[in-house]
Amino acid sequence: MRKIEFFDTTLRDGEQSAGINLNTKEKLEIARQLEKYGVSIIEAGFPASSPGDFEAVKLIADTVKNSVVTGLARSIKSDIETSWEALKGGVQPHLHTFIATSPIHMQYKLNKTPEQVIEIAVESVKLAKKYFPLVQWSAEDATRSDKDFLVRIMNEVIKAGATTINIPDTVGYASPIEYGALFKYLSENVTGIEKVKLSAHCHDDLGMAVANTLAAIENGATQVEGTINGIGERAGNAALEEVAVALHIRNDYYQADSGIILKETKRTSQLVSQLTGVVIQPNKAVVGKNAFAHESGIHQDGMLKNPETYEIITPDLIGDVATELVLGKHSGRHAFFSRAAEMGFQLSDEKLNAAFVAFKKLADRKKEIAEEDLFVLLTDQQVKSGEVELYELEELVVHYENNVPTSTITVKVPTGEQVVETCAGSGAVEAIFNTLEKIVNGEVRILDYRVSSVSKGRDALGEAVINLTFNGKTSTGRNASQDVLKASARAYINAINRQLVNVQIKEQAAVGQ
Repeated sequence: MRKIEFFDTTLRDGEQSAGINLNTKEKLEIARQLEKYGVSIIEAGFPASSPGDFEAVKLIADTVKNSVVTGLARSIKSDIETSWEALKGGVQPHLHTFIATSPIHMQYKLNKTPEQVIEIAVESVKLAKKYFPLVQWSAEDATRSDKDFLVRIMNEVIKAGATTINIPDTVGYASPIEYGALFKYLSENVTGIEKVKLSAHCHDDLGMAVANTLAAIENGATQVEGTINGIGERAGNAALEEVAVALHIRNDYYQADSGIILKETKRTSQLVSQLTGVVIQPNKAVVGKNAFAHESGIHQDGMLKNPETYEIITPDLIGDVATELVLGKHSGRHAFFSRAAEMGFQLSDEKLNAAFVAFKKLADRKKEIAEEDLFVLLTDQQVKSGEVELYELEELVVHYENNVPTSTITVKVPTGEQVVETCAGSGAVEAIFNTLEKIVNGEVRILDYRVSSVSKGRDALGEAVINLTFNGKTSTGRNASQDVLKASARAYINAINRQLVNVQIKEQAAVGQ
């Protein structure tokens, strides 16, 4: 049975998706869950890209002990040295460095000859090996590169000390047959390939990322890369949960083991979806809400007679098991704390108490508390920094006059003062956003906004997610409440606060230099 290592890049390639901006606490919680999920390597970010990314990578490397933590670095001396400072506290310091190898990238992006690219790659790997025991080298845009050039450059970086060679389908160009054949060709022609791990990294531009990843495994790959829920730039990356379940269900064919704890699949998917604000499409394989739904009469008849007639994956396999409702307005602290532990949350006493207070308030207004409601309450406490918010919503009133909605909002601003503003709009939400823009003292442009139900019923929590630019910088905010107008206002303020905190981090880093 071959062991296939899983390299998760949700916190690096996944976070590069348009509209996603995770803070340090959120990144750490995702990293802890990835560790629990059983991934071999967590790519925690790009340390040289920003002070915030550096701090997040360093915190994750210093915290996570059962997964290797890595960071991305260009083939630049300063990138590699900065990455070492962020990653040196890890159990097994690991660096991921790369350079483009396709003719179009070498000519137009790098403006380098093939010989110069080989020289840069070799020197970057040699420098990295002075610091890191584990060095992964990637041939960016490998699937549009000349195969013989790939053999040449891979020969040299292996001699320079690379321990993993990654063959990315950077633009999602390859077909499964082509991608598998490339791995077979490199396995047969690169000198010393048996001494390193051979890794696959696929994008989903043509909808073939998972198929290509599995084709690579069939042809010699011992490591696969991807993200949870398939998030990532453009059409996204290979969805790791789909690859893991495919290896399990078709173990007879692939004869490979991932080491992934499949029962953590649903929770991992939910956490990433909630913290990134990226909704999982209902019909998505493995984790979509319709993945186990059967509406056709023929299907339902077959399922009643034998579930295996139409169900090759069971909800139990991925930890998506319906639990009996045992919590309500009369539930005590002990029962609540026990349920939190059963759901996998590890919170301090202070945060558990805060979550319990929020639960009691919700239980007073809501007849049934669904597990989805608890997940939102507990996750919000888990990622809360404990710092006083820069802006804080204190009161929101919306009224209509001559069918025109007007909002009056009271907000505590960073100076500690209360500010009250009123503004109209063509709808209640627009009125709220117009009023808040007057309060936050900056130019705001709404890029995306949505409200979705967390659970079922007319009294369900509504989760608002907003993506906006504040003074030219993109930020995402979210909030959940039974009052979707309040959720929308708080999500707006959350996005502004995130942006201001990022500015503070950059200013502090500049002072420290």
